[in-house]
Amino acid sequence: MTETPNPHIIDPDTLTGEMRPIRSAVLALGSNEGDRFANLQGATDSLVDTPEIHVVTVSSVYESAAVGGPEDSPDFLNAVLLADTTLSVAMLLDRAKAIEDAYGRERSERGAPRTLDVDLIVVGERLSDTDELRLPHPRAHERAFVLVPWYEIDEQAQIPGKGKIADLMAELDTSTLVHRDDLRLEA
Repeated sequence: MTETPNPHIIDPDTLTGEMRPIRSAVLALGSNEGDRFANLQGATDSLVDTPEIHVVTVSSVYESAAVGGPEDSPDFLNAVLLADTTLSVAMLLDRAKAIEDAYGRERSERGAPRTLDVDLIVVGERLSDTDELRLPHPRAHERAFVLVPWYEIDEQAQIPGKGKIADLMAELDTSTLVHRDDLRLEA
């Protein structure tokens, strides 16, 4: 795989003989329950160990207040990673959910505290608006805890239909986001 994804590069699937395009993917990781940092590192390790996913880079860790949940929800640790993948979007989503499940993710009420979130933010130029998956992520452009770490690792990034993340960040209050210099994810 390449560090600069090109949608015209193809990679043979040696099991099926199919040819699949390499797509760049942006995934946001978050945890506000249990050992938050260990959960983020475990998710990163799981993605690194997944065949057909090549983790290109991982942002710093940031801490932020929970959004949209109960007022007493613990703060989140967040990070964003960039990956190249030949997985289909459906398989990448299944993998993200499996990683969440492996870390005890409970899918209860929206905004409830959780051990792990692995959200697909952007996958290539893919657009999706189904009950199972919306791409790009429908609220990513409103979330400093996604945009700030993403900008850190890709200053030229854009959200299809929304614009450059640098411009989107300028519209948000990023003052409550805390860069955690004491925590560093290894990919």
